[in-house]
Amino acid sequence: MATNAGQGNSASRGADEAKATEGKAKRKPKPPVRSSLPPGPRTPYDFNDAWSPPAIPKKSIDNQDSSISDSEPELELEPVSYRTPSPVSYSEWVDAYYNKHTQDVLKGATDYLQFYGRKPPRVTGLLVSKMAAPQLIFVDGTFAELAQEMADYLNVGEQVKPYLAKEQNEEALQIIVQASHVLNSVPEKDFTGAYNLLIHLVLHSKEPKKYLPTVCGNLQKPITSSPTHGFTLAANALSTVFNLLEQNNPLRFNVMLQITRFIRQHGQYELLKPRLKNLEAWFAAWDTEEDDQRRLYVEVSDAAAEAGDDEESYYYLIKALGTFDRDEQEEITSEEAQKLSLKAVRMAITHPSRFDFQDLRALPSVQALSDSHPVYSQLLDIFTEQDLEDYNDFKDEHEGWIEKEKLDNDKLQRKMRLLTFASLAASTPNREIPYANIAKALQIPLEEVEMWTIDVVRAKLVEGRLSQQQKVFLVHRTTYRVFGEKQWRELATRVDQYKSTVDHLLAVLRKGKADVESQREREQQELERKLANVGVSGGHGGDRRRQPQKPRTDEDD
Repeated sequence: MATNAGQGNSASRGADEAKATEGKAKRKPKPPVRSSLPPGPRTPYDFNDAWSPPAIPKKSIDNQDSSISDSEPELELEPVSYRTPSPVSYSEWVDAYYNKHTQDVLKGATDYLQFYGRKPPRVTGLLVSKMAAPQLIFVDGTFAELAQEMADYLNVGEQVKPYLAKEQNEEALQIIVQASHVLNSVPEKDFTGAYNLLIHLVLHSKEPKKYLPTVCGNLQKPITSSPTHGFTLAANALSTVFNLLEQNNPLRFNVMLQITRFIRQHGQYELLKPRLKNLEAWFAAWDTEEDDQRRLYVEVSDAAAEAGDDEESYYYLIKALGTFDRDEQEEITSEEAQKLSLKAVRMAITHPSRFDFQDLRALPSVQALSDSHPVYSQLLDIFTEQDLEDYNDFKDEHEGWIEKEKLDNDKLQRKMRLLTFASLAASTPNREIPYANIAKALQIPLEEVEMWTIDVVRAKLVEGRLSQQQKVFLVHRTTYRVFGEKQWRELATRVDQYKSTVDHLLAVLRKGKADVESQREREQQELERKLANVGVSGGHGGDRRRQPQKPRTDEDD
């Protein structure tokens, strides 16, 4: 049997008890157990590009009840032939084996530290945010030996033996794969080893693509022998298939699609989310067609939506819409394109914190809604660049349509009020909006202006402060909903206002400078006049010589 690195004896027992015959039950011999590698760190497989399943709780498998008790006496095993090295080369083989294993362990440890770092996993509730390390599987024996062993384990050994004798391995494997659904009911401790052996056989066949859908499909079904840990066991097997395929093998796409569906089925989107950052790189490596990319994007979007992550769901839905060829009119107007576009529009206008619709409106398939779903297209235009009054006119024009489409009018109206406030702030030249103007635009009482102002600031559509004394809102920054011809004209008007303000400041500065220079000249002239007057008065007094100073006497004191 096959074992996971670091998991010995994982497939040491049979799948089912043999049928009772004539009142006496006979047990089928347990399959031979392959010994695992020496103890030590597990060697990661392709850490930078591997899929890691969630780790199995340590206490689960050993404490699980199985159909065969460990306390029962061991039966004699059927003799199985193995290819062993000759005594002459055995020591050399052991040295090479351990040297190779040591190199793999060191490389694996280095890759592990580079990829995960030394920081321990963060635990949130019962969910470990870091997934378990990828694992390799190790098997020994020829394909025929392993296939016969797997067939005996599945109780189809007699059917397979003639094909293996004639070296018709593909025909033998076909029978094994068709019977592999039995593995879903094997004891929990045997599940991983049994599936590892099956995966090994499939991946070493001539046409793995022929058998993988059946294997992955079986893993989508319930693991009846382990209701508690069935998800972890199946996810481990699916990740093994993904990791053992070459990085650029297109079959990885099909496995990834099955993993996404499996995780969506079990509501474990948080385990899938960290790996989604590799999607575009994987698509490039697999040379994936746009149709297939769209299938996976839609699956991820649906999984995120069911998990309550609306932002991620919308993001990958936009990614899916971007795979339609904008130059192919037939493609962007297809039923699939229109269905996905309509879904994206509904998600965008109903999401309470999404206020930017430019990326959605720019998609050709969404623009094509103007022909197939004109009412939705009109509603999207209103949310993109119009205001509350236009929305109310739309409701009057299409009376009952909002309710018919199961849209929440209160939520839509609230969102339109916030968007209208943003447009009002962007179109106010002097950056001061009186309370009365806000109340009129939002169609609310004057007493609710401050509450709505706080809401629009929290939505990050506008920044500013309220002046309760002056009853105005002072705008510091605002967000333009769209930037078209109207906005360019507003920007030109604002630039002209800034220019007029700067020109006025320059005129004031020039006048002040001229006044200072004029004052300086007047002061200079006044100083020169005073000096001239002093000089004239000194000329009329004649040439007065300085008289010598009298010596100081006691009488002076």
